[in-house]
Amino acid sequence: MKTVKASIIGFGSIGQGVARVLLMKKEYLKNEGIDIKVVAITDSKGAVIDENGLDLEKCLAKKAENGTIAEKKMTGKDVIEQIAHDLVIEVSPTDVITGGAGLLNMQTAFEKGLDVVTSNKGPLTLKFKELNELADKNGCAFRYEATVGGAMPIINLSKEVMAGNEIESIKGIFNGTCNYILTRMLEEKSSYSEILTEAVDLGIAETDPSYDVEGIDTAGKVVILANAVFGMNKTINDVDRTGITQITYEALEMSSKNGKTIKLIGEVRKDGSLTVSPRLVPIGHPLSVSGTLNVASIQTDLAGEITVTGKGAGSIETASAILSDIISIYKED
Repeated sequence: MKTVKASIIGFGSIGQGVARVLLMKKEYLKNEGIDIKVVAITDSKGAVIDENGLDLEKCLAKKAENGTIAEKKMTGKDVIEQIAHDLVIEVSPTDVITGGAGLLNMQTAFEKGLDVVTSNKGPLTLKFKELNELADKNGCAFRYEATVGGAMPIINLSKEVMAGNEIESIKGIFNGTCNYILTRMLEEKSSYSEILTEAVDLGIAETDPSYDVEGIDTAGKVVILANAVFGMNKTINDVDRTGITQITYEALEMSSKNGKTIKLIGEVRKDGSLTVSPRLVPIGHPLSVSGTLNVASIQTDLAGEITVTGKGAGSIETASAILSDIISIYKED
């Protein structure tokens, strides 16, 4: 049995999802020869530490009751530097402008020789090559399946399961908020602004939805795919990006009458082009999924077109990708 001491850096929706999944899959992990002990959790207010392993059920209850688990004034960086452990589960908020605290946390973890599993897109859209080089230099594992498409296994599918295939392009719907808005506009014969209000009220869109609707979130995921699958060295500034804010109900209606729908499609091609834009998709095509679903179509030379559909967000769904990365690291030992 391999005991892995872990920290959860960030205890919002995804961090709590990780804790729940570790509780749900405790016996499964032990059957795989892995015993995960979470020795530290941080949120925006501080940290809670127990080097013998925290009671995750109590941590979740405390977060729900108090809004924080903090018992000590420690940041994620403090925990990574000062607490003895093996694995950093970095799920702090995404910042695609500077990389945010997540970038510093990952750099610090690698410098300390710790493995990192993350759902945090920001650092990878800005410093993908540097982070991977730092991980390699210090002999650390670095896995990030959860950064693109939530539960959909796009990165590992492309790099591992489909080894031997040359991948020519990956394109898809990588933002459930945009997909929901476009779906509902047509269903309800409503304007963009009306459905956006509905999406905010339902919690599907943020109060400031620009990160989603301007295509920034999708662009970040396209960059990660370009770098992780195609070996490029791109940043978010390399993406030709157009969002959905100018799409009208009339445009959706006209498309529908012609047997097509409008979707926000992100695409990376092996020639190095990265695009995010609204595109016409034939109704019934694998890319014409509805609601908050995500979908990715991987074009290969041997296997042809492989399409994966699933939930691109959600705390448990995203945590499932984090769990698969953890297993892939420690089952290989």
